Amino acid sequence: MDLGIKGKRALVCASSKGLGRGCAEALAEAGVDLVMNARGAEALETTAQSIRDQYGVSVTTVAADVVSEEGRAQVLEAAGQVDILVTNAGGPPPGLWSDWDRDDFISAIDANMLTPVDLMTKILPQMIDRGWGRVVNITSQSVKAPIPQLGLSNAARTGLTGYVAGTARQVAPHGVVINNLLPGIHSTDRAASLDGGVSQAQGITVDEARAQREATIPARRYGTAAEFGQTCAFLCSQHAGFIIGQNILLDGGATNATL
Repeated sequence: MDLGIKGKRALVCASSKGLGRGCAEALAEAGVDLVMNARGAEALETTAQSIRDQYGVSVTTVAADVVSEEGRAQVLEAAGQVDILVTNAGGPPPGLWSDWDRDDFISAIDANMLTPVDLMTKILPQMIDRGWGRVVNITSQSVKAPIPQLGLSNAARTGLTGYVAGTARQVAPHGVVINNLLPGIHSTDRAASLDGGVSQAQGITVDEARAQREATIPARRYGTAAEFGQTCAFLCSQHAGFIIGQNILLDGGATNATL
Protein backbone atom coordinates (compact mmCIF):
# COMPACT_ATOMS: atom_id res chain seq x y z
CA MET A 1 0.00 0.00 0.00
CA ASP A 2 1.25 3.46 -0.90
CA LEU A 3 0.96 5.46 2.33
CA GLY A 4 1.06 8.75 0.42
CA ILE A 5 3.70 10.34 2.63
CA LYS A 6 6.82 10.11 0.49
CA GLY A 7 8.86 13.29 0.90
CA LYS A 8 7.33 14.18 4.27
CA ARG A 9 9.65 14.90 7.21
CA ALA A 10 9.31 13.08 10.55
CA LEU A 11 10.80 13.55 13.99
CA VAL A 12 11.06 10.20 15.74
CA CYS A 13 12.18 10.28 19.37
CA ALA A 14 14.20 7.55 21.10
CA SER A 15 14.69 5.85 17.75
CA SER A 16 18.14 4.27 17.87
CA LYS A 17 16.63 0.93 18.87
CA GLY A 18 13.46 -0.82 19.95
CA LEU A 19 10.01 0.43 19.05
CA GLY A 20 11.29 3.88 18.09
CA ARG A 21 13.64 2.33 15.56
CA GLY A 22 10.82 0.18 14.21
CA CYS A 23 8.78 3.33 13.60
CA ALA A 24 11.70 5.15 11.96
CA GLU A 25 12.40 2.25 9.62
CA ALA A 26 8.76 1.88 8.59
CA LEU A 27 8.48 5.61 7.86
CA ALA A 28 11.73 5.51 5.89
CA GLU A 29 10.38 2.59 3.87
CA ALA A 30 7.43 4.84 2.98
CA GLY A 31 9.85 7.48 1.70
CA VAL A 32 9.78 9.81 4.70
CA ASP A 33 12.90 11.83 5.57
CA LEU A 34 13.84 11.51 9.22
CA VAL A 35 15.11 13.43 12.20
CA MET A 36 16.17 10.75 14.66
CA ASN A 37 16.88 11.31 18.33
CA ALA A 38 18.39 9.21 21.10
CA ARG A 39 20.73 9.75 24.02
CA GLY A 40 23.54 7.51 22.77
CA ALA A 41 25.35 9.04 19.78
CA GLU A 42 27.10 5.87 18.62
CA ALA A 43 24.02 3.64 18.49
CA LEU A 44 21.97 6.46 16.98
CA GLU A 45 24.39 7.09 14.13
CA THR A 46 24.77 3.37 13.44
CA THR A 47 21.00 3.00 13.10
CA ALA A 48 20.71 6.16 11.02
CA GLN A 49 23.37 5.01 8.57
CA SER A 50 21.67 1.65 8.22
CA ILE A 51 18.42 3.42 7.34
CA ARG A 52 20.15 5.75 4.86
CA ASP A 53 21.80 2.79 3.14
CA GLN A 54 18.64 0.69 3.00
CA TYR A 55 16.00 3.28 2.09
CA GLY A 56 17.87 6.21 0.57
CA VAL A 57 16.10 8.84 2.64
CA SER A 58 17.66 11.83 4.36
CA VAL A 59 18.38 11.19 8.05
CA THR A 60 19.43 13.88 10.54
CA THR A 61 20.59 12.69 13.95
CA VAL A 62 20.40 14.53 17.26
CA ALA A 63 22.08 12.86 20.23
CA ALA A 64 20.32 14.43 23.21
CA ASP A 65 18.08 13.58 26.14
CA VAL A 66 14.67 14.66 24.87
CA VAL A 67 13.33 14.54 28.43
CA SER A 68 15.49 17.51 29.38
CA GLU A 69 14.55 21.04 28.37
CA GLU A 70 17.97 21.54 26.81
CA GLY A 71 17.74 18.29 24.89
CA ARG A 72 14.30 19.13 23.50
CA ALA A 73 15.60 22.52 22.38
CA GLN A 74 18.42 20.82 20.46
CA VAL A 75 16.05 18.34 18.87
CA LEU A 76 13.50 20.96 17.86
CA GLU A 77 16.15 23.25 16.41
CA ALA A 78 17.56 20.44 14.28
CA ALA A 79 14.12 19.20 13.28
CA GLY A 80 12.83 22.49 11.94
CA GLN A 81 9.58 22.02 10.07
CA VAL A 82 8.22 18.51 10.46
CA ASP A 83 5.06 16.89 9.15
CA ILE A 84 5.12 13.86 11.45
CA LEU A 85 5.97 13.59 15.14
CA VAL A 86 6.49 10.27 16.94
CA THR A 87 7.01 10.73 20.67
CA ASN A 88 8.70 8.04 22.68
CA ALA A 89 10.65 7.71 25.93
CA GLY A 90 11.73 4.81 28.08
CA GLY A 91 9.36 3.78 30.81
CA PRO A 92 10.07 4.29 34.51
CA PRO A 93 11.26 1.33 36.62
CA PRO A 94 8.85 -1.24 38.02
CA GLY A 95 8.24 -1.65 41.72
CA LEU A 96 5.68 -1.58 44.53
CA TRP A 97 3.48 1.33 45.53
CA SER A 98 5.53 1.67 48.70
CA ASP A 99 8.78 2.10 46.75
CA TRP A 100 7.99 5.48 45.21
CA ASP A 101 8.10 9.00 46.54
CA ARG A 102 7.12 12.35 45.06
CA ASP A 103 10.36 12.72 43.12
CA ASP A 104 9.83 9.35 41.43
CA PHE A 105 6.39 10.45 40.24
CA ILE A 106 7.69 13.81 39.05
CA SER A 107 10.40 12.07 37.01
CA ALA A 108 7.89 9.67 35.46
CA ILE A 109 5.43 12.45 34.61
CA ASP A 110 8.19 14.60 33.17
CA ALA A 111 9.41 11.82 30.87
CA ASN A 112 6.17 10.13 29.87
CA MET A 113 3.63 12.95 29.96
CA LEU A 114 5.14 16.44 29.97
CA THR A 115 7.87 15.73 27.39
CA PRO A 116 5.43 14.63 24.65
CA VAL A 117 3.04 17.42 25.64
CA ASP A 118 5.81 20.00 25.23
CA LEU A 119 6.87 18.57 21.86
CA MET A 120 3.28 18.72 20.63
CA THR A 121 2.86 22.26 21.96
CA LYS A 122 5.90 23.36 19.95
CA ILE A 123 5.13 21.45 16.73
CA LEU A 124 1.33 21.50 16.40
CA PRO A 125 1.12 25.20 15.41
CA GLN A 126 3.24 24.67 12.30
CA MET A 127 1.17 21.62 11.35
CA ILE A 128 -2.02 23.63 11.78
CA ASP A 129 -0.62 26.43 9.61
CA ARG A 130 0.07 23.94 6.79
CA GLY A 131 -3.24 22.13 7.22
CA TRP A 132 -1.66 18.70 7.64
CA GLY A 133 0.15 16.79 10.35
CA ARG A 134 0.41 13.46 12.12
CA VAL A 135 1.36 12.75 15.73
CA VAL A 136 1.76 9.29 17.20
CA ASN A 137 2.56 8.91 20.90
CA ILE A 138 4.00 5.59 22.03
CA THR A 139 2.40 4.93 25.41
CA SER A 140 1.56 1.51 26.91
CA GLN A 141 -1.13 -1.11 27.23
CA SER A 142 -1.19 -0.06 30.90
CA VAL A 143 -3.45 2.91 30.08
CA LYS A 144 -6.16 0.40 29.14
CA ALA A 145 -5.47 -2.08 31.92
CA PRO A 146 -3.05 -1.00 34.67
CA ILE A 147 -0.08 -3.23 35.37
CA PRO A 148 0.40 -3.41 39.16
CA GLN A 149 4.20 -3.26 39.22
CA LEU A 150 4.27 -0.37 36.73
CA GLY A 151 2.45 2.19 38.84
CA LEU A 152 4.69 5.07 37.75
CA SER A 153 4.07 4.31 34.10
CA ASN A 154 0.34 3.75 34.69
CA ALA A 155 0.02 7.21 36.22
CA ALA A 156 2.15 9.23 33.80
CA ARG A 157 0.96 7.65 30.57
CA THR A 158 -2.69 7.84 31.59
CA GLY A 159 -2.21 11.57 32.10
CA LEU A 160 -0.87 11.89 28.56
CA THR A 161 -3.83 9.89 27.26
CA GLY A 162 -6.28 12.31 28.82
CA TYR A 163 -4.44 15.27 27.34
CA VAL A 164 -4.44 13.74 23.86
CA ALA A 165 -8.14 12.89 24.07
CA GLY A 166 -9.05 16.56 24.19
CA THR A 167 -6.25 18.01 22.10
CA ALA A 168 -6.74 15.58 19.20
CA ARG A 169 -10.30 16.77 18.77
CA GLN A 170 -9.29 20.43 18.88
CA VAL A 171 -6.70 20.14 16.11
CA ALA A 172 -8.54 17.66 13.88
CA PRO A 173 -10.45 20.39 11.97
CA HIS A 174 -7.05 21.67 10.79
CA GLY A 175 -6.02 18.38 9.20
CA VAL A 176 -3.83 17.36 12.13
CA VAL A 177 -4.28 13.82 13.41
CA ILE A 178 -3.10 12.65 16.86
CA ASN A 179 -3.31 9.06 18.09
CA ASN A 180 -1.62 6.85 20.64
CA LEU A 181 -0.06 3.42 20.14
CA LEU A 182 -0.25 1.16 23.19
CA PRO A 183 2.37 -1.58 23.05
CA GLY A 184 2.21 -4.72 25.09
CA ILE A 185 5.36 -6.77 25.44
CA HIS A 186 7.70 -6.61 22.43
CA SER A 187 11.15 -8.04 21.82
CA THR A 188 13.09 -4.97 22.96
CA ASP A 189 15.64 -4.07 25.62
CA ARG A 190 12.74 -3.08 27.88
CA ALA A 191 11.33 -6.62 27.64
CA ALA A 192 14.74 -8.09 28.35
CA SER A 193 15.02 -5.91 31.45
CA LEU A 194 11.60 -6.94 32.72
CA ASP A 195 12.31 -10.60 32.05
CA GLY A 196 15.62 -10.23 33.84
CA GLY A 197 13.80 -8.89 36.89
CA VAL A 198 11.41 -11.85 36.88
CA SER A 199 14.36 -14.20 36.45
CA GLN A 200 16.08 -12.83 39.53
CA ALA A 201 12.94 -12.64 41.64
CA GLN A 202 11.83 -16.20 40.87
CA GLY A 203 15.19 -17.89 40.51
CA ILE A 204 14.56 -19.00 36.93
CA THR A 205 16.40 -18.41 33.68
CA VAL A 206 15.61 -15.44 31.45
CA ASP A 207 14.36 -17.84 28.77
CA GLU A 208 12.02 -19.42 31.31
CA ALA A 209 10.81 -15.99 32.37
CA ARG A 210 10.08 -15.09 28.74
CA ALA A 211 8.27 -18.38 28.10
CA GLN A 212 6.22 -17.80 31.24
CA ARG A 213 5.17 -14.36 29.99
CA GLU A 214 4.50 -15.59 26.44
CA ALA A 215 2.09 -18.16 27.83
CA THR A 216 -0.11 -15.31 29.13
CA ILE A 217 -0.42 -13.75 25.64
CA PRO A 218 -3.08 -15.17 23.31
CA ALA A 219 -0.71 -14.77 20.35
CA ARG A 220 1.83 -16.81 22.37
CA ARG A 221 4.74 -14.60 21.40
CA TYR A 222 6.24 -11.18 21.90
CA GLY A 223 5.57 -8.50 19.31
CA THR A 224 8.27 -7.25 16.97
CA ALA A 225 9.52 -3.73 16.49
CA ALA A 226 8.96 -4.09 12.74
CA GLU A 227 5.23 -4.82 12.98
CA PHE A 228 4.81 -2.08 15.56
CA GLY A 229 6.54 0.33 13.20
CA GLN A 230 4.28 -0.55 10.30
CA THR A 231 1.22 0.26 12.41
CA CYS A 232 2.79 3.60 13.33
CA ALA A 233 3.50 4.34 9.67
CA PHE A 234 -0.13 3.68 8.75
CA LEU A 235 -1.33 6.10 11.44
CA CYS A 236 1.01 8.67 9.89
CA SER A 237 -0.31 8.02 6.39
CA GLN A 238 -2.77 9.83 4.15
CA HIS A 239 -5.24 7.01 4.89
CA ALA A 240 -5.52 7.72 8.62
CA GLY A 241 -7.23 11.10 8.52
CA PHE A 242 -10.46 9.81 10.07
CA ILE A 243 -8.74 8.11 13.04
CA ILE A 244 -8.79 10.80 15.71
CA GLY A 245 -7.65 10.58 19.33
CA GLN A 246 -7.62 6.80 19.47
CA ASN A 247 -5.65 4.40 21.66
CA ILE A 248 -4.63 1.41 19.59
CA LEU A 249 -3.44 -1.71 21.38
CA LEU A 250 -0.64 -3.85 19.99
CA ASP A 251 -0.43 -6.48 22.68
CA GLY A 252 -1.16 -9.84 21.08
CA GLY A 253 -4.54 -9.93 22.81
CA ALA A 254 -3.03 -9.73 26.31
CA THR A 255 -5.49 -7.08 27.49
CA ASN A 256 -8.68 -9.01 28.17
CA ALA A 257 -11.40 -6.50 27.28
CA THR A 258 -14.33 -6.18 24.90
CA LEU A 259 -13.66 -2.49 24.07
